[in-house]
Amino acid sequence: MTGDKPAFARAIGIDYSGAETANSSLKGLRVYLAEVGAAPQEVAPPPSPKRYWTRRGIAEWLIERLAEDIPTVVGIDHAFSFPLRYFEVHGLLPDWPTFLDDFQRHWPTDADHTYVDFVRFGTAGNGAAREGSPRWRRLTEERSPGAKSVFHFDVQGSVAKSTHAGIPWLLFIRRALGDRVHFWPFDGWDVPVGKSVVLEVYPRLWSADYPVEDRTPDQHDAHSVAAWLSTAAADGRLLTAMTPDLSPPEMALAQVEGWILGVPWEPSKKPNRTVMPPAKVGRTRSGGKTTKAGYVNKNGQEVLRATDLPGNDQNQVVYVLRCGSCGHRYGANGSDIWQRKCPSCGGGNSGVGVLTRLAEGGNIGLTRG
Repeated sequence: MTGDKPAFARAIGIDYSGAETANSSLKGLRVYLAEVGAAPQEVAPPPSPKRYWTRRGIAEWLIERLAEDIPTVVGIDHAFSFPLRYFEVHGLLPDWPTFLDDFQRHWPTDADHTYVDFVRFGTAGNGAAREGSPRWRRLTEERSPGAKSVFHFDVQGSVAKSTHAGIPWLLFIRRALGDRVHFWPFDGWDVPVGKSVVLEVYPRLWSADYPVEDRTPDQHDAHSVAAWLSTAAADGRLLTAMTPDLSPPEMALAQVEGWILGVPWEPSKKPNRTVMPPAKVGRTRSGGKTTKAGYVNKNGQEVLRATDLPGNDQNQVVYVLRCGSCGHRYGANGSDIWQRKCPSCGGGNSGVGVLTRLAEGGNIGLTRG
């Protein structure tokens, strides 16, 4: 996306809901549209006995809009993918199109008369074969204050139901439009000139910047997304927000897990639940064993979790480590953890396992086979 002319001519903000079924009229589903640089206006659903949008109706309306020869940026308020741990546990290729197909087969929440909870509790689909833990979080969620795990159901502010209800409709749109639409960042970080883009947003990042006026919370969230995308496309901030300042392994990881537009690329400088202060280096809540989650070695490298993947040392598996200084994540043999240095900022050896292979592959599609 280059040149003085904005890359997009209009912006669409969607506040999503995972309630009830794909054909249910939901007050929580709201759509706002703005010509780039102009104020957003709410879009009402097509005339019908139903007062509010349905998830199916939004998907069909988006297909019509994105098929038009008008470059459009669409922000939708639910996650587009799952943490890397989900792919590891279920033996899936770290490939987003493959994930979409596999998820829809197990979680057919786009089907008529199907609630998300029907799949969760075994009366539809096969959700038991594709479950996740609320402890699993994507890198973008770890760097976004307040963002919850895509598997954290039944709590206030949860995005889990919206995500599990919405992902099959991303597949629906993708199948209908093919390469006419770019899903960011899965199809690449750069959007080809003249093409529309669909991306994940978190309204909380922008909603406080706009007066609420007489809008409901759902209306205000959708309005805020459309307003920010519209002005950011006009003044260049959108391009900056879509251009990552991530390490190659992090960029590759984000093309599997997705990224929330506007979430900082850099990790927080404050100590948190996964970066322990220097005084605790070499110690862990689990008794000092170097392969236990929470262990931090003398160089400030923390163990996040074990994987089921083989390492490149004899009888070793790969562990995911994170640098306490720069936040870089990489794979290491269990036997190396005690002495590991960060490959990004500490002069350490290259990582091993899936994170490194993803980085070397660049485009996630290159990791096949």
